[in-house]
Amino acid sequence: MFRTPLTLFRTLAFAEAVSWTLLITGLILRATAGLDVAVSIGGGIHGFVFLSYAATAVVVAKNNRWRPWPTAVAVVSAVIPYATIPAEIWLKRTGRLAGQWRVAETGDPREQAWHDRFFRTLLRHPLLFGLALAVGVAVVFAVLLIIGPPGR
Repeated sequence: MFRTPLTLFRTLAFAEAVSWTLLITGLILRATAGLDVAVSIGGGIHGFVFLSYAATAVVVAKNNRWRPWPTAVAVVSAVIPYATIPAEIWLKRTGRLAGQWRVAETGDPREQAWHDRFFRTLLRHPLLFGLALAVGVAVVFAVLLIIGPPGR
């Protein structure tokens, strides 16, 4: 399904923007109609997609060997409503979303580190890797729910 880093990143960047719409709609419904549950639903969806997007940005950054600045821009863009879309456009335009998944060793000296070998192993098993990421995001999400919303 996500044959390239671009397709995965683009999908999650769009989902993050949609989740902002759900959260903002929930906030408006709470303010105008007293529907507190709307914020709980929109906020929950947004929180999970936010974490999923951040995990995706880190995976794509690792795969495409981004430097810290574009990685930070990608992750921080999720904090600003709808900013993941221009971030994705910028990353694509600058060539940072080009290429395939690095599943095979190319002989590049940068691929000799243990974490690069481990990453390639994960990429060779995309369903298990995706499941592990989803479980990791779900665990972080659950912990954050237990801690409670910001400002409480």
